[in-house]
Amino acid sequence: MRDFVGVAYVFASILFIIGIKLLARADRARVGNLISGTGMLTALVATLIGSNVLSIGTTIVAIAIGTIVGMLMAYRVRMIALPEMVALLNGLGGLASVFVAVAEFHRISTLGWLKYFTWCDVQYTESAIYGASFATFAAVFIGAITFTGSLVAYLKLAGKMKRQFGVKRSLNVALLVIISIMWLFFTVREISSLGMIYAALAISLILGVTSVMAIGGGDMPVVISLLNSLSGMAAAETGFILSNVVLVVAGCLVGTSGLVLTVIMCKAMNRSLGNFLLGGFGSSGEAASIGNEEPKFTSVEDAYYVLEAARNIVFVPGYGMAVAQAQHVVNELGAILENNGADVTYAIHPVAGRMPGHMNVLLAEADVSYEQLVDMETANSGMASVDVAIVIGANDVVNPAAANDKNSPIYGMPIINVHLAKSVFVLKRGSGTGFSGLQNALFMMENTRMIYGDAKKTISALVASFKNR
Repeated sequence: MRDFVGVAYVFASILFIIGIKLLARADRARVGNLISGTGMLTALVATLIGSNVLSIGTTIVAIAIGTIVGMLMAYRVRMIALPEMVALLNGLGGLASVFVAVAEFHRISTLGWLKYFTWCDVQYTESAIYGASFATFAAVFIGAITFTGSLVAYLKLAGKMKRQFGVKRSLNVALLVIISIMWLFFTVREISSLGMIYAALAISLILGVTSVMAIGGGDMPVVISLLNSLSGMAAAETGFILSNVVLVVAGCLVGTSGLVLTVIMCKAMNRSLGNFLLGGFGSSGEAASIGNEEPKFTSVEDAYYVLEAARNIVFVPGYGMAVAQAQHVVNELGAILENNGADVTYAIHPVAGRMPGHMNVLLAEADVSYEQLVDMETANSGMASVDVAIVIGANDVVNPAAANDKNSPIYGMPIINVHLAKSVFVLKRGSGTGFSGLQNALFMMENTRMIYGDAKKTISALVASFKNR
């Protein structure tokens, strides 16, 4: 049985690695998910059967129940609510790690640290024993922060926490210092105690709330990515506690890939991870004025004539497209424009939307060809030759103040340079600000025309205009 479990763990680990590799391309992401899910199912079954925790029949029933619940959640969730679901799943992962760590500490504290290692023939040193206590504390600390931080992120994403609460940095620093001191003492076997682990749990839960509370809505994609990384790190620590190899591998893969993605997204916003954690432009809630200029608007009819003559068109989707659920009609309009002889692409900013890859997911759901999706750098390299850029619900990621105004809080943040296109159509419900609270100078430029209203209805009207001609 031990050999069977070992082989199953190796097989599952290989599937995890292959699955994550395939997730790098949108056209292979579905297959990557299936492969990773197969790996997790393999690891789960091997663990439950190999440890004699559950019988085979009970294991099948448990997996069936979990599968049904997961499928119902996935099918019923709206695409606009997908970021909230991801946040909740991250939080549940952190909570599971906390439960495992606390339960194991109860068992270990009863048996004694040394007895805990007598299940195998290896002679463990004192440093290995201290390492186990270190991992226990780490799982509680990271898992608790992930849980409450994810709950706050969920409330922000769902619009249930609209008010921005200012949390002083000194509070978070003080809590981190206290946790660090407790962590240091906890690794000393003689003074490890249940009281200390529960105190650390309480402080970590508070730190998760205060850390995410101060981060503004504009930084939510980075929050989701970082919390995903933390949930993986917590899982890896529980793997060390349980001496479960596949849990360590899976946790490390999630933790490191999530951290790499977080760093990439921070660079896409021209900010360091430290600056992001201490609160950025998304946390002030103060709108900046750009003068008395008024945006110029146009009608769907006039926009049709411009698009009908255009030969190079770029769509720039943002969260507004998700709100309107306009991705399907956007794809329909793109196909019509292609049949009309235009070259159509979709420029994706790394932090567009409310979670990593949000726009890619929406466009993939609408069957937009992967070859038409271009990253920010590629889009910007040819933006000056674009006839029409159609901005759908994006704001901060196309704000030229990031490139031109040294006094702007977002100066230096890489953006999609739609302001360099010959014509720009901005589809928005109104002229409000983005997550940063900054007015967008793009709306006032000579080559920009606003089309106010629901994006789905506006795009549908453009589609109808082409079909009726």
